[in-house]
Order: sequence, then C-alpha cells, then structure tokens
Amino acid sequence: MTMRVMTWNIKTGGYDRFGDRLAAIIDVVERERPDVLALQELRNFGVRGGRRLHALAGAVGMTPHLARSALGQPVAVLVRPPLEITRRVAVTWRLHHAAAAVTVAPTQAGPLTVVSAHLNPFSPPRRRREAVWLAARFGRRRGPVLIAGDLNGLDPGTDHTETLARLPGIHHRRHVDAAGVVDTRAVDAFGRAGLVDLWKATGSGPGLTVPTTKGGGKEFSRMRLDYVFAGPALAGRVLSMRVVRGDETEYASDHYPVLVDLDL
Repeated sequence: MTMRVMTWNIKTGGYDRFGDRLAAIIDVVERERPDVLALQELRNFGVRGGRRLHALAGAVGMTPHLARSALGQPVAVLVRPPLEITRRVAVTWRLHHAAAAVTVAPTQAGPLTVVSAHLNPFSPPRRRREAVWLAARFGRRRGPVLIAGDLNGLDPGTDHTETLARLPGIHHRRHVDAAGVVDTRAVDAFGRAGLVDLWKATGSGPGLTVPTTKGGGKEFSRMRLDYVFAGPALAGRVLSMRVVRGDETEYASDHYPVLVDLDL
C-alpha cells in the first residue's frame, strides 16, 4: 500500500484578525488527500467541545486526535479510514507547545506511529532539550515511526549565513547560540537518535517551508522549519517528498505544507 503523510502548521488555528482561513485549509487537504495529517498551531481547536477540530475532521473525512497545549496552540494527528487508530498519546508537558502521537493498525511494515510536534520557537537551548526528549521517547520505539511538524530549528549541514543575515535581531536570536553562531542542535538531536531527515534523504532543492507569499511570517527568512523524520528502515520506503506551493497554500498559513508518499 502507498501511504501519504502531510504535516502543516496552519497558523493560529486557521484564523486571525484578517479572517477565517479554514475553508482554504480544507481545500488543500482535500486536494492532496493525505492518509495521515499532522497539524500544528491549532488555536481554539479544543474549545466548545472541539467544534473547530471536528468541523475540519468531518470536512476532510478523517479521524482526529488532539493534544492540548498550555500555551493555547494544540497539535493533532488525523487519520483517514480505513486506517484505524489503535493507540493515542498526548504530550502536554516538557514541550513549549505539545505533541500528539497515534499508532495506526498494522501495515505491511508493522504498526506505524506518527507524531505531530511543535517545538519552542524562541530559545535554542530549550528547543534542543525538547528535541532530545522527544527523539528519545518516540524515536526508539519498536516498529516504524514518523516524527513530523514545526521544529522551529535550522538543519545541520546547510550554510545558513544568508538566511540569518536577513533576519532582524529579535528573530535572529531564535537561531543562534550565546556566541552568535547558528544553532542547529535541536534538529541534529533527531539524527543523533538514529532518525533520518527525509527531505535530506529524498527531497530536491532546499525545501523551504516559510514564509508563504501572502500568509504573513515577518519573523521568518526563507528557511526550512517543517520536517519529517523516520527510522532508517522506513526512510528506505519513501517514494517522493515535496513542499506544496501555489493556490490556497500561499495565504492559508505562513507555513507551506509538506507531503511524503511511503510504500508500506
């Protein structure tokens, strides 16, 4: 079977003072038809009985699992039938925002665990601690694992000089250490735990995910902040990976969605 996984930070729950973007988000999800969808920054998706969460899930025909956040930005994993969620985990502490994890019924590769995570956007040391803990908890599980989401960090092995030069001081500090050197330790922590950055393994070009052309994102330069990591065995099953651009993605969020097709 082929499984399509999408990860997307939809920016403050898909609405702000300029209007509600949920219809545009639904259109993108419907067009791309992921089997598993990792979402971040789901402001107010857990209030009023989860009305907004269930509106999105119902519109795209998927089963949702939400992890609430003490700072008001939950995350979620949604699964499309006939896939079934056999285990749910919500991590609402240790992380600046949260992580949601589901295990779906056995595929030919075994039960698959998918984690949607949103790491600290402000502090490189705290972001690194979150990444180390998250990679240790989920990256060493038996069976295939995907960790996807807005990791808010830059990747090791890439020259980020030009990227950082375009950032004003207040946003520049989000990506450097005390000596002013680019800090890639959070993203590197997943690799050190034995996980594979799927874009580095299979993607083409820089894979930039922020900012979009009409969705805001003044705190960003042109950079990659959204990732999908997997264990080596699962990484070998990737058929394709791409950043989705154009149409509604240019204004539905300040992040572009990322798609991965897997041969399971």
